[in-house]
Amino acid sequence: MEISELYAIFQQYPVIKTDSRKVLPQDLFFALKGPSYNGNKYAEQALAAGAAFAVIDEVVDFTDARLLYTTDVLQTLQLLAKYHRQQFDIPFLAITGSNGKTTTKELIREVLATTYKTYSTIGNLNNHIGIPLTILSIKKDAEIAIIEMGANHLQEIEAYCTYALPTHGIITNAGKAHLEGFGGIEGVKKGKGELYDYLKNNNGIIFRMNDYPYLKEMSKDIATVVTYGTSNADTTGAAMMESDFLKVSITSKSSIKTINTQLVGAYNLPNVLAAITVGMYFNVPEEKIKLALENYSPDNSRSQMIEKNGNKIILDAYNANPSSMRAAIENFALMPAADKIVWLGGMMELGEESLAEHQALIELLATYPWKEVVLIGGDFINTKHNFKYLNNTAEGKIWFQQQQYNNAVLLIKGSRSIGMEKILEQ
Repeated sequence: MEISELYAIFQQYPVIKTDSRKVLPQDLFFALKGPSYNGNKYAEQALAAGAAFAVIDEVVDFTDARLLYTTDVLQTLQLLAKYHRQQFDIPFLAITGSNGKTTTKELIREVLATTYKTYSTIGNLNNHIGIPLTILSIKKDAEIAIIEMGANHLQEIEAYCTYALPTHGIITNAGKAHLEGFGGIEGVKKGKGELYDYLKNNNGIIFRMNDYPYLKEMSKDIATVVTYGTSNADTTGAAMMESDFLKVSITSKSSIKTINTQLVGAYNLPNVLAAITVGMYFNVPEEKIKLALENYSPDNSRSQMIEKNGNKIILDAYNANPSSMRAAIENFALMPAADKIVWLGGMMELGEESLAEHQALIELLATYPWKEVVLIGGDFINTKHNFKYLNNTAEGKIWFQQQQYNNAVLLIKGSRSIGMEKILEQ
């Protein structure tokens, strides 16, 4: 079947599901495969649930006129996404980076949505499956789209660009994340830089954090660059930590003087400045930019402030790497509070550098007078320290409840696979 033919079907049945258990009548079911699952085995279940068609790439033991055969379901999904993307002549802003890309995406969406019909990646559906699904969820009324791109190895961002076809881009930063897959920090820069490469070759526009010399070097051949940072940029600002939340002072020419965010940590300054810069570039009124950023409250375990049983808890449990861990620890140390308690989960996908990076965090932690430090899982088990160590969050939950903390301030952070938020569950 030609993609144009499948697209005609998609236009009639525009809701795509990849989980047969979630199929509703008139959905399109794409039978994706992975290391531990094979969607082809559930095509019959999807059709029984009312799917209009099931796209499969293996022969099944039943016949049904609603079966659509292809050589590779994932590739077909991505090609369909590209075909859909090509129907739009609107800005497509791609966002990638080691840290802050989801928060930046959320902030930019809030700003742009005040003025434009904006579609963006939902949650963190930022991989080879989530990105085409995001593109295919964009409706005809779209005026701007924001596509978040995650990556843990080379040529991944390059592949996403072939069907997302971005016109604008942001690399938030290139730090120590997914070192195992990228082969080191230079590999991270090269992998994230694939977005710049695409935009350079297609006359795209980038928004660049000007404080990072490596981003300047990576983008030196791109014709149109709009900058933000703490100085020497189109939009400049400074972090002010006068309370638990970040306050941003705008130092460039703007009617916005300050923005009182609901984000924890000065490390969110670049994310806020990026949203301001993008908003101003697309002519969003400045009062709307300010209001959107001040009204945004994270609820996804990213720099989220929670009050529980008389304690203040900074929950930043969605992801962790050496760069983000160090920023979170240093920011927490600066907060004006007594009885500060740190709970850290292990960092994943660091390869040969894992033990050294975990030990470096131990040494950083030792420079501050915490009331208590609790470490959970990962390579923390192999480090030398005098802190409390627990094997997993099940043990952590029991220990947490036994402590009966009161009037304490806690930082809880770790890699997604550790699930640090579980220690707060009742």
